[in-house]
Amino acid sequence: MQGNNFDSIEETKIVRLDFKKLQSISEILELLPVIVQNYITKEVLFLAYVTPETLKKSIELKEAVFFSTTRKEEWHKGKTSQNFLELKEIRVNCEQNCLLFLVIPKNQGVCHTKNSKNEYRTTCFYRILENQELKYIKEYL
Repeated sequence: MQGNNFDSIEETKIVRLDFKKLQSISEILELLPVIVQNYITKEVLFLAYVTPETLKKSIELKEAVFFSTTRKEEWHKGKTSQNFLELKEIRVNCEQNCLLFLVIPKNQGVCHTKNSKNEYRTTCFYRILENQELKYIKEYL
């Protein structure tokens, strides 16, 4: 789902929060969430997940390697798009159940979606929920 496919979840104006996403991968027992943040700008880029194996590869390669919860497979960020993430620092939260990857993007973008100029977006958090969407969430969830 790339580009300007306005029917896709990435581009729709309809709020479709996926509260059941993690239920669909519950058979994967060894999985940690990772917040991915730009090392220089401190902008939050996206949320991903690691397994023990992908975390080890990230450390060895000094590049972000995750586990795709959609495809249910290893995901070396940038392998397809060339938008690699150089891993500068790894932090762990106080409960040791979440990681923070501080990275430097090595190409034009971060997100797998593209903007209206057909450029990869620099963050996956490009949508702001406006009043209408917030009203929907409040009333219907």
